[in-house]
Amino acid sequence: MTELALFFSSFVAVFALGFQQKNVTGHHYLAAFFTSFAIGGSQIILWRVVPGASTAQIIAALCGGPFGIIAAMAIHPRIMRRKAQP
Repeated sequence: MTELALFFSSFVAVFALGFQQKNVTGHHYLAAFFTSFAIGGSQIILWRVVPGASTAQIIAALCGGPFGIIAAMAIHPRIMRRKAQP
């Protein structure tokens, strides 16, 4: 169960960081503001759990990042395009 929490926490952290980068370069101020909460919340979970993590838990945490960044790169343009349409 901890492995799953670490995977998703890492996924959310990297997803939010990637999403945030696209928000900043695209000057999406409100989206950047709210994305910061997802970054902070997911990092708090990682900071609390990772220091005592087993090898399997560390692997789970490391595996969440690649999936998170690919998802952010794919989803951000779709969300921002929908938001811009009247």
